[in-house]
Order: sequence, then C-alpha cells, then structure tokens
Amino acid sequence: MVLSEPYWDHHIPLPKLGPLHSRLVTAFVALICFINSHDGDFVFDDSEAIINNKDLNPGTPLSNIWKNDFWGSNLSSNSSHKSYRPLTVLTFRINYLLAGGLHPIGFHTLNVALHCVISMLMIDVFAILIGGLVHDGRGLTLNLSPKASFLAALFFAAHPVHTESVAGIVGRADLLCALFFQLSFLVYCRAFQGGDRKFSVLWIFGSILLCAVAMLCKEQGITVLGVNAAYDILMVCNLNIYELAHRLLSRRNTADVGGLVQSGLLMRLALLFLGGSFLLYARWRIMGTGPPSFTEVDNPASFAENVILRIVNYNYYYSLNAWLLLCPWWLCFDWSMGCVPLIKSATDWRIVWPLVLWCCLMGLVSQALCSQDSNKRRTLTFGLVLLVIPFLPASNLFFRVGFVIAERVLYLSSAGYCLILAYAVGYCCCHWRKHKRLLRAATLTLLCVNVARSAQRSQQWRSEQSLFTSALSVCPLNAKVHYNVGKSLADRGNQSAAVKYYREAVRLHPKYVHAMNNLGNILKERNELKEAEELLSAAVYIQPDFAAAWMNLGIVQNSLKKFDKAEQSYWNAIRFRKKYPDCYYNLGRLYADLNRSIDALNAWRNATMLKPDHSLAWNNMVILLDNTGNLAQAELIGKEALKILPKDHTIMFSLANVLGKQEKYKESEGFFLNALKINPNVASCHGNLAVLYHRWGKLDLAKRHYELSLRLDPSAPGTKENYNMLKRKIEQRQRTIG
Repeated sequence: MVLSEPYWDHHIPLPKLGPLHSRLVTAFVALICFINSHDGDFVFDDSEAIINNKDLNPGTPLSNIWKNDFWGSNLSSNSSHKSYRPLTVLTFRINYLLAGGLHPIGFHTLNVALHCVISMLMIDVFAILIGGLVHDGRGLTLNLSPKASFLAALFFAAHPVHTESVAGIVGRADLLCALFFQLSFLVYCRAFQGGDRKFSVLWIFGSILLCAVAMLCKEQGITVLGVNAAYDILMVCNLNIYELAHRLLSRRNTADVGGLVQSGLLMRLALLFLGGSFLLYARWRIMGTGPPSFTEVDNPASFAENVILRIVNYNYYYSLNAWLLLCPWWLCFDWSMGCVPLIKSATDWRIVWPLVLWCCLMGLVSQALCSQDSNKRRTLTFGLVLLVIPFLPASNLFFRVGFVIAERVLYLSSAGYCLILAYAVGYCCCHWRKHKRLLRAATLTLLCVNVARSAQRSQQWRSEQSLFTSALSVCPLNAKVHYNVGKSLADRGNQSAAVKYYREAVRLHPKYVHAMNNLGNILKERNELKEAEELLSAAVYIQPDFAAAWMNLGIVQNSLKKFDKAEQSYWNAIRFRKKYPDCYYNLGRLYADLNRSIDALNAWRNATMLKPDHSLAWNNMVILLDNTGNLAQAELIGKEALKILPKDHTIMFSLANVLGKQEKYKESEGFFLNALKINPNVASCHGNLAVLYHRWGKLDLAKRHYELSLRLDPSAPGTKENYNMLKRKIEQRQRTIG
C-alpha cells in the first residue's frame, strides 16, 4: 500500500493543527451546535422509549432488556416493532439509576457527549479513507491528510441533520451504533499494521465483535462490514475496480486475481461474510415472529400496487434524503401521513428529482471509478461507500421500513457526504487559486450557517410544543404534525385550541383513529356527547381492536344513559386489552350506576389486582360498601388500600367516615387528621371531622372545624345547618350551666 499525501490537502482553507488541537476544536464545534438541548424535556418518541418503558426501572429484572424490544414490548408480541437494541436500553437504565429517576438532563448530556466523541473519531476515520493507513517508525498512525480530515470532521460535527439523533434522547441508538461502527472500522484497519501482505485474524474477529455490539445498539451497525470490505479491496489491495472489470471482461491478464488470493483478500472477505451471515441469522432468530408489520400510513410507497410506482417513489424518497444533506433547512420530526404525497403520474413534476439524483450519482461514480487521479478516485469512492452502505437498511430494498423519511438514519450516511464535500472544497481551492480567498469565506460561511442552524434546531427539540409547532410550516399536510400539536396543547390544558388541530388532523387523514379518540375525549369532557359518540364509533369501526377508543366510547354511552351499549363497549375494550385496569374501573362505575353492587365491587377488585395503586378503584369500593351498610368489610378494604397507598388522603377520608359510623371515634379522628395533614384545604374533610366531634361530644373542636370548612367552602352542603345546630346546642349548654 504505497500512498502519498493528497496533493489537494494543503490547499484546504484551514490552519494545520496538531492531532490534539484538531480533535478539541471538532469537539467544541459539536458541543456548541447541540449544547442548548442538554436541559430539554423528554419529547416525541421519548415518551414510549423512556417514560413508559418499564425496562428502565431498577425494579424490573435486568434480563428483560434482552427479551424486549426498544420500546419495552416483548419481541414475540405481534405489536412489537422488532427493534432489538438492548445495549441502548441499558444506557437509558444506567442514566435512570445515576439520576435517581426520570430526569432528562442526564440523558441529554450523554447524547451531546457521545456526538462530540464521534465527531473527534471521524478525524481518524477520514484520515485513513483519504490518506491511507501509514505508520511511523514507532508504530504510530500518521495522518497524511490533516486538513482534509479535519474539515470533513467539522462538517460532520455541525451538520443540522444530526439534531434528531443528538437532541432527541431515542437518537442514542444512532449515536452508540455510530460509535461502535467507527471502532469496528478502526480495529479492522489495525489488522494490517504489520504490512501489506500480513494481517491479524484476531483484529478482524475483534472488528466483527464490535460490529455485533453496534447491532445491539441499532440494526444499522451491520453495514460496517460492507465498509470494511470496501476498505480492504480499495485501500489494502489498492484495487482499481474499473481496470479489473475491464480485464476480466476482455479476458486479458487475470494474474491480479492470483495476487488477491496470495494477499489473503478472499480469506478476509470470507470471514466478513460468515460473520455478517451469522449476525443476520441471530438477529432473525431473535425477532421471533418475523418482521414487524407496518401500515400504509407509515410507508405509503411500499403499499403501492404498481411496481413501477413503488420504484419511482422510493427514488423520490432517496432524492429528498439527499436534499436534507445538501440543504438541511426543512427539517421535521415526522415525514409520514401525507407529508410527502405519492407520485402517481408521469406528469408529476417531482419525477425530475430522482433523475437529478441519479445523474449526480452517476457523475460521482464515473469520477470515482475512471479518474486517472488515484487520490480523487479513492476519496470519492470512499465518500460514496460511506454515503450509500449505511443507508441501505433504510432504503426499502431488502424489507419494508416503518417511515417515509427519517433524519436519524442519515447520521452515519452524512459522513460520506461530508467527505465528498471536503474533497470538493479542496479540489476547488487547488484549481481555482485566484479565488482562494472567496472559497475560504464560502467554506467558513457554510460552517457558520450549519452551526447556527444546528443550534436553532436543537433549541426546537427542547420541548414538544416548539418541536411540533416548528413542523407546521415544513409539513402542513402531515396529519400527525397537527395531531401532536393538538396533543401538546391538550396536555397543557388548552383544550379549545387542541380541538382545532385534532379536527384538522382528522380532515387530512379521515382514518386517523388516534386523533378521533383524543378529539372524542375532549368533546366528552365538554359534554358534547353526540359528536363524541360518532367519532369514537367511527374509530372502533376503522380499527376494531382499538381498546382505548372502546373504553372511551363506553364512558360516553354511559353518560348518554345507553347502559347496555356502554357495558358491551367496556367488554370489547377488555377483550382487546386483557390487562386494562382503567376499563375495569369504568365498568365498575357503570355497574354502580345500575345498582349492581356485587358486579361493581368485582370490577374494581379486578382493577386493583391489575394495578395495585389504583386509588380511585380502592376508594370507590370503600364508599360503595359504606353506602350499602357493609361497614366492617369497608373498613377491611380501606385498611388494605392504605397498606399500598399509605399517603392517599382520599382513602383516609373515606375510611374515617366508615370508622365514625361504627363509633370508633378515636381511630376515625386519627385518619381525618392524617388526611388533613396531607391536604389541609379540603372543606369536606373539615366538615366530616366536625360531625365526628359533634357526635363524640367534643363541641369546641367541632365548632372549630365547622368554621374552617365554611371558610374554605361557604356553600358546603349540610355544613351550615350542622354548624347552626351545634351553636344552638352550645348556647343551650351555656344557659344550663348559667
């Protein structure tokens, strides 16, 4: 492997820094791009992957992360996304343990730190790809392209398309995958430290092992084996693909093939192939029930009946991904649900973009294969390798993916783009020396614009409100964007504004059952029951196994006095979601309204068995038993509940009432006082404690708590009458004493 410093490297308009300083500058640029996301909230997919993921909880067995998918669902479940990333989940769990809970700052800080480390390591990767693997007399690696590798790493560190991976906590999967991808590549390069004809099988196995680790962070990690193979063929064996193909086709001078066998290339490629095959087989076995199932909404092009239409739309998606690398201004957290309408006709003007993309790619490929300049050929080839190979799992070529465009999958591919861009800068500076000052200014401007855009975009990722709102101008036809804006507004209590966005989501996508469900919920709370029933009925008609919509429909039907239909809706919800404590709770309320006390108690007991801390179900059991005169059983249930929920003041209040009716005044007083200690501003608690003291004969204490109750709620039912009765009793007692 005889290599020299690329002639265009010293023309790069950057100062020549030492290895340490170039890494520190690159890390600093990466830091200032994304540091303002370090104290952001959990946003978008973080809710499912982190907040609602029980595998993060230290109380959950650690072995569960090896059985469940990235979102905490069992891999054997039909609803599982089959995204097997146990090492990423393990880092989330460590964050949880170190922070003592779900505090996002630790999660975000680690993401930013990982991006800084990856950006620094990119200098080493780019240096090898541009200038080759060369060592000095002491065995230290020499960087023959210090400026070019530094510039490419700066472009990578500051690229705005990385924001989703860095500022979104679930992007940890992409970051860890990229880190071990780099390490696998660098370890593979170490296998050739002894010289061209010598290589270490141990280092190659180490590279395959690191590839497996990358796969356990995200499936995309398998693609490093393709990059390693390309490096071996193009750099280690210094093979000119174009010349070799020409010779083989013309059957002239095939001696090179024998040389490849002697160099060990075929053996190394066989090791990579066998290692990759084993990893893919293991991954398929782990997946359990087969590939995940996605809907037409997730990836409409993959459901197009016409093969030509599928190919055209896939290529249009590729062109949009390329545009995001070239001009990362229009960024969106989600590109599904109408954001990118399908191309259905040859007259659609958008069909031009795939043609432009392939013209550019063919131009690059021809330069990479046919150029007489070996430096140019090598740099462009590796740029294309890094651009294309990591993107293949997201290309729909091998299997259907669950998205239209996902900025996070470009994290690794962007390295290839940055390498090509750095070469373009060097080439222009080398050949247009008269305009070198202008080119220096343009390069600096591009870097500054990328840094500013990354900082702005990471600011938008700090909260769901800003993230979702920012997408409205990028994807106004995306129903999911309007849905998420509505959900964010509803969570903050602005239901009137939320209704507007939910309605728009349903208008854009009439079968959007989650938008229908949430809109129906708000209309239910606003007592617009007829429309709520229509929406929820439509939702369960479109998706019959939508358990939450069935439960909400049951609540609406109960409010409309359609008791038989409500009961059926509740049971449908339970049929589709066996462990549904909230549905059992609402079913119990229905039975209580129908005076079916035993059925109500059974439903609430089921709710507490499925969710032991279901406060409302426990409290309703105590109240129902109290109202039906089963005071002893009510007392037992109340005390059982307080063992699980020792600080629940509502259960204390209900239990205190039960004990008071049994004339267990002292014990009842203790529960009333404990409840008031937790929540001292509950008028009914003061009022009922006053009644207890009134019965107990402690009239002064009764008077004090009646007055406190009336001060908190002057219109409290019965309290004023009881207070007047007490005052007459006190006056009568005073007259008797007098």
